[in-house]
Amino acid sequence: MTTNDPRLTGGAWRDGLDDDVVEAVGAMTEALEAAEVARGHLFAFHRLIGTTDFTLEKAIGKLREAGHPDLARRLTDELLGRNVLPGRWTFQIVEEYDETYHSVFRELEAEVRKLTHDVPHVHEADLKRQRRTAGRPGHEATPGSPA
Repeated sequence: MTTNDPRLTGGAWRDGLDDDVVEAVGAMTEALEAAEVARGHLFAFHRLIGTTDFTLEKAIGKLREAGHPDLARRLTDELLGRNVLPGRWTFQIVEEYDETYHSVFRELEAEVRKLTHDVPHVHEADLKRQRRTAGRPGHEATPGSPA
């Protein structure tokens, strides 16, 4: 991280941006961040279901060893490797999300961000300039800069 971040000093570049546009771009970025969190939850779901399937496989083996081969066979046939949605394992859900929604969202967010000359997080930088107490420790504009 640089100690010279023009977003945190404002100036002519910022004065040339319309405040309503900055807020709109900020809202779009916030929406993308929520979509990123949702994507993370899909990956968590993917991981959990994978763990579920492998743990189920262990349970099936233990049932078989404990003398319950019919129940073990039923779990193997009906549950082990089962689709979580019609025709889909979790990796397919993640891929479809990426291909049909997430990639389009990222592309359009980048297009909207061009309204702030491709400078990210202008709205948040405005908030930091407005809310921090200049000169106070813990309120530095950037790492390594004086308070």
